Amino acid sequence: MVTDTRLEAELRDLAGSVPDPELPVLTLAELGVLRDVRVDAPGQVTVRLTPTYTGCPAIEAMSADIERVLHDHGVPDVSVVTVLAPAWSTDDISAEGRRKLAEFGIAPPRAHSADGGPVPLTLSVRCPHCGSTDTELLSRFSSTACKALRRCVACREPFDHFKEL
Repeated sequence: MVTDTRLEAELRDLAGSVPDPELPVLTLAELGVLRDVRVDAPGQVTVRLTPTYTGCPAIEAMSADIERVLHDHGVPDVSVVTVLAPAWSTDDISAEGRRKLAEFGIAPPRAHSADGGPVPLTLSVRCPHCGSTDTELLSRFSSTACKALRRCVACREPFDHFKEL
């Protein structure tokens, strides 16, 4: 395992602090799409990003925002590379990211079981407004392909649910 230098850790923090263009309540670090930041030579940095799904249109905006932030902090040559393997998973969302999603009114995805056991066939999604698990699917897709539109039967409020991947 390669250890970050102090500069790489600082640049990782800067790149990771960039808000997600589709979910600005989350940073790229909280979303888990920032994979690596390496200083290749003085003034030359490579950042590796994994999109939430192949073909995600936000990857271009993420890359441009990272380049801008690192340029603003004195890095003249920034290369942002899209990395597809290992694939991003909703397990990559940090605990803080999950908390922020719920606070923002989006039901966060459930974490997969640590033991790798069977996945339940029924999905209970907790309403971010009232906490009820009595919710219904309205549409498999919402404002982005990675979210579904649901409604709480208890409080009748609609909400987005970040789909498990």
